[in-house]
Amino acid sequence: MDLGLDFGTTHTVVAHGDRGNYPVVTFLDEEGDARDHFPSVVADDDGTLVYGFAALEAARRGMPSARSFKRLLAEPRVTPDTLMRVGEREIPLVEVLTGLFAAVLHALRTASSIDERLDRKASPRTVLGVPAQAGSAQRFLTLEACRRAGFDVAGLVNEPSAASFEFAHRQARSITSRRDLVIVYDLGGGTFDASLLRLSGTHHEVLDSFGVNRLGGDDFDEALAATALGVDGRSRSDLSDTSWAALLEECREAKERIGPQSRRIAVEVPDGDGPDTTTVTIPVDDYYAAVTPLVAETTDAMEPLVQSLQSSESPADELQGVAGIYIVGGASGLPLVPRQLRSRFGRRVHRSPMPSASTAVGLAIAADPDGGFSLRDRLSRGFGVFREREGGAAVSFDPVLDRSLRTADALDDSGSGGPVVVTRRYRAAHNIGWFRFVEYSSVDDQGEPRGDLAPVAQIVFPFDPELQQTVRETEGDEADRSALLRELPIVRLESGPLLEERYSVDSAGIIELSLTDLTTGYRQEHVLQA
Repeated sequence: MDLGLDFGTTHTVVAHGDRGNYPVVTFLDEEGDARDHFPSVVADDDGTLVYGFAALEAARRGMPSARSFKRLLAEPRVTPDTLMRVGEREIPLVEVLTGLFAAVLHALRTASSIDERLDRKASPRTVLGVPAQAGSAQRFLTLEACRRAGFDVAGLVNEPSAASFEFAHRQARSITSRRDLVIVYDLGGGTFDASLLRLSGTHHEVLDSFGVNRLGGDDFDEALAATALGVDGRSRSDLSDTSWAALLEECREAKERIGPQSRRIAVEVPDGDGPDTTTVTIPVDDYYAAVTPLVAETTDAMEPLVQSLQSSESPADELQGVAGIYIVGGASGLPLVPRQLRSRFGRRVHRSPMPSASTAVGLAIAADPDGGFSLRDRLSRGFGVFREREGGAAVSFDPVLDRSLRTADALDDSGSGGPVVVTRRYRAAHNIGWFRFVEYSSVDDQGEPRGDLAPVAQIVFPFDPELQQTVRETEGDEADRSALLRELPIVRLESGPLLEERYSVDSAGIIELSLTDLTTGYRQEHVLQA
């Protein structure tokens, strides 16, 4: 059975292929009720980490818990060793992710709508989603944790790209030869992405993507909590962490109950850490006023996509060649979101009938070998390196991979879509090369990085043949050899070796690097994820 797995900030949703249909998997909670998601929550239950519904139950008993840890993956310096806190414990993030995915797989096999059909021993073939703006570290850690947990990950697809498959499957008649473009507006629990895609039959191509890594339903929940506390004459500082977490959960549920005809929101505000609460009633218009700037931030982020499609001869809301703006993601269920988008962009705004599951369904379509879909994506972030110059007295920036670089076909079983390879050769000028790799959102006219900048890795490479031999003879791991080189002064060489840098970008956007001294044959290989 082929699965689509959408690991969300608050909910993880799974769909599967069934003879051309792609139903969402339901999970049984602690009470035996069917749910269309698996909670992305971890709790420390007397020394044992539990996940999902068991974590929610443990939290209700007062056990320390944590949710929204997907947001940690978007931190600029995240690595496999990054720690997250659950109560008094600090646990490597990759272990928490692996535990969550393992719990999802166990629930699929034992307490789900497909438990009787899913092989208990074989690793299920799965296509996994990641945010379009995810950096290489986030992609690597998500992929690594899912594989460690026992899934056979056949592909890694950007979440809005997956939603475009669900749009094409559901809204095929909306796509014509004159209107073959779709903008996917994906507002999830912790991230916002917008992607522009061209749909040609079953072949989809990403033309561009923009987004905000830390903007989603969590922020809308916090805005409702702050509004409720304001009505009650209190503030965040008046609540303990336990009470604040309980209030956020209450606000999350209250937000999801808001419908187009809702006029007021009732929120149970904790009086303390006990069971007592005070009911606070908030006018919906007051809440909308508080979160309208958040919605505006999403439209600002997608503005470059819109500007490229507007004609000076057409009305402001007329987007050239666009079949629709497709609204997906759990947080997009708030009625204010489609209302604001329709006000800004006109009538061709379509809200998915299942916004929380659209991505998972699209991933299941992508996983279906009989579906025939293919996807050509692009890097959503540029990739470059700071290099030594002037004998180590200064550094210069070199943008190696532009964010518009087309990656390999993510869903092409023909074997024709291999990794994209970029190769550079040059004479090294120093005895040691320090490569400080970063991901960036943009560069200025001088080629210098601007905006969001995230460190990826620091690699030290010996250009001097004698240093290469010293490194070969040094005992220990790569970190020990790198530390040895970092202690040495950087000096210029009269005649440096010919060096080759080879960057290989796979369909998931993960970059592999090989550095080779073509004179001596000395070589280093790295996966540039952190």
